[in-house]
Amino acid sequence: MTPPLRLTLLAALSLAALTATALPAHAAAGTDPWVRAWGENAQGQLGNGSVLAQQTPAAVIGVTRDDVRELSGGGGGAAAAANGFAVALLKDGTVKSWGSNTTGQLGNGTLTAQSFPATVAGLSGVSEVSAGLNHALAVKGGRVLAWGGNASKQLGTGQDSTNPYRTPVPVQSLDKVKDVGAGCDFSVALRQDGTVWTWGKGDNGRLGTGNNTTRETPQKVPDLTDVESVAVGCDHVLALTADGTVKSWGRGAEGQLGNDSVTDSNKPVDVAYLDAVARIFATSASGFAVLDDGSVAGWGKNTDRQLGDGTTANRTTPVMLDALEGVQSVAGGADFTLAALDDGSVIGWGANAAAQLGDGTTTTPAATTVALPPGSGITHVATTLTGKSGYAY
Repeated sequence: MTPPLRLTLLAALSLAALTATALPAHAAAGTDPWVRAWGENAQGQLGNGSVLAQQTPAAVIGVTRDDVRELSGGGGGAAAAANGFAVALLKDGTVKSWGSNTTGQLGNGTLTAQSFPATVAGLSGVSEVSAGLNHALAVKGGRVLAWGGNASKQLGTGQDSTNPYRTPVPVQSLDKVKDVGAGCDFSVALRQDGTVWTWGKGDNGRLGTGNNTTRETPQKVPDLTDVESVAVGCDHVLALTADGTVKSWGRGAEGQLGNDSVTDSNKPVDVAYLDAVARIFATSASGFAVLDDGSVAGWGKNTDRQLGDGTTANRTTPVMLDALEGVQSVAGGADFTLAALDDGSVIGWGANAAAQLGDGTTTTPAATTVALPPGSGITHVATTLTGKSGYAY
């Protein structure tokens, strides 16, 4: 007997999902349209329908690169504290999420983890997203929406409650926002006028407001104007200004402020010896800058070689990374860094015990290693904020 059409379609979809996750790690460009993920997966943060670790890039179920505008990884950690998750903004303005959901960070109205992407209901018209340690942010029509953990008022609701929110709620008193960044228990918004606003946990001066006070509503970072982009780490922030200089604030113990110091700063300071900067990237506790001439500099935590300068010394000022060329995107978690290059390849360096470099091993390499070869069609990378999971799209 011919099966009903609905069952036939379900079977076809299931087969397509299984085929996608089984694709070889180094599939040729044009034969593999999927977003890829690898590394830790205990909470389903790789989005491949399982909770098994993955040593090579595997397809995220049902999410193609051509459909994705932006992907952001959140959470991380180890053992009982692990909470890796991801959010993906599609080009149609909708958002999908997957992974850990202990504080409602998937925005789906539950606290149940899911190992496959699902649409965040009721969320459309979104232009930007960012995943933090246990919360997420989205921009819609210049307004900011937030969901997930709220123990440090990082959702910016202006209410006394520190309870998590399982679905998106409006952040108070912000409009004309063009970008957002979520960190470890705090949030950052860049407005169209070039000002930066922060809220949530104030420890280490990560709000940049001149003190270490936790804020439940957005506050303007004083004396900071003409900002073109922001990049947010676990507990530090980088801001690129219109004149090509970089400001930083927050935790400085690993040199992540780049100002020749290991001292925290609760107000913006200059990242030393940098000018003519085109793009900035913040990893968990480090920073990277791509200069106008295409060269790359890095600074901050380096105990696991995550700066790629051939040493394990933390760097309090930027060092030029001469081996890096053609960098399009940089991301990094607790102890590793990934880069997407202009030839479509993905490379990585740093620790690899959890296969976070995606090279098919759990051996820490002495130099950069390849997760995806040239011609893979990749233009961007992302990682969980403090964990050991990687994404390429």
